[in-house]
Amino acid sequence: MHSLYLRIYVTVVAALALFALVAGALMQHQLGEQREQAETAARERVEAWAELLQRALPPADAAPDEQQQALSDWAQRLRVPMALDDASGRRIAATESFLRRNLDQPGMEARLRSIRLDDGRTLWVSRLGALRRSPGAPRPDLGPPWPRPPGWPDGIGLVALLIGLFLAVAGGVWPVVRRLTRRLEALKRGVESFGAGALHQRVAEEGHDEVAALGASFNRAAGHIEALLRSHQSLLANASHELRSPLARLKMAVAMIEEAPPAQRLALRREIDTDIAELDALVEEVLLTSRLDATAALDVRDPVALLAVVAEEAARVGARVLGDDLQVRGDERLLRRAVRNLLENARRYGGAEVEACIGRPPGLDKRVELRVCDRGPGVPDAYRERIFEAFFRLPGHAEREGGVGLGLSLVRQIAERHGGHVRCEPREGGGSCFVLELPAA
Repeated sequence: MHSLYLRIYVTVVAALALFALVAGALMQHQLGEQREQAETAARERVEAWAELLQRALPPADAAPDEQQQALSDWAQRLRVPMALDDASGRRIAATESFLRRNLDQPGMEARLRSIRLDDGRTLWVSRLGALRRSPGAPRPDLGPPWPRPPGWPDGIGLVALLIGLFLAVAGGVWPVVRRLTRRLEALKRGVESFGAGALHQRVAEEGHDEVAALGASFNRAAGHIEALLRSHQSLLANASHELRSPLARLKMAVAMIEEAPPAQRLALRREIDTDIAELDALVEEVLLTSRLDATAALDVRDPVALLAVVAEEAARVGARVLGDDLQVRGDERLLRRAVRNLLENARRYGGAEVEACIGRPPGLDKRVELRVCDRGPGVPDAYRERIFEAFFRLPGHAEREGGVGLGLSLVRQIAERHGGHVRCEPREGGGSCFVLELPAA
């Protein structure tokens, strides 16, 4: 049995059947005990009647009419059919209810209880629960053969009740179990479709139970995987495109260097060194971008003196540093790379006047803000978000200033992995300010 819904359904039905069997067995045992108690009570009652009738009935030599009258009186009082035989077994008297039920016929001994009197006579009393009414005869109020609650079914009725209960529960469980497993089957089909390459595949999130939570988890994971794969595909496509230019220049320089005059060879070697450095930087940034894409959170959360890091990197590009000595928590190597990219981007596109300022955002004591400002041509409003996309460069800047368009994308990735963000703002008086906001240590 490979279907989950069949296993669940059979398990529920089997448990229900076992419950019905155990309940029936316990009921039968209980009813048997009550029947035995009722029989014992009836026997004790008949024995008590025997002692009572022993003293109340006329003597054996009394007239038959007198014995008949006395037997009828006591039978009416006790509400039990009776008959009386003499010592030789000849019938002396019998009540009307005894005769009406044909208890004097052969073969009816099993329905009677005999009481031997001291004078040799035999008193016959109908057993409780063994009476059979004649057609049209009123039923005597003899009480039940054993205690039974009002409306309690008999043996056949009890079996029918248990069977009906079993069928009702089995029929009610089926749609519930089938609906649950149908949702699991839909989730299975979604996972298989996603695994086959349909990255857009998602499953329905119906209800508020564990299956719905599982579907929501799958959708979140599928969305993350799809975004990661799309990002890697875009990264590889753009990286391969960016690698062509320096590789083509290297190929041309290597082909020309053997036949070039000595003065031109030196320029070609410098060109080769520049192209190799560009390739090295591109490969390093591609690898770092790929690693950050695959990392949801950082493992390192050490206190980092942001002012010292900014001062060291600013000295490399000749930028001015202002602000307070504040600390942030994170990976110093990644934070240093983000600061370096911001400063180099400002130097490349913003001219000689580059300034880095460290402080706290207004009203946010638990945040630290680094502002890297330049006096360049600025960034148009339409591109202030797009400049943080991988391999995006402002129109005309690629040919004039170089770069591959991964620097600011890495800054945004590093900021997000540290629980912060980066944005671009216009600078008063001309230029741009790149604001890196991070949680304080």
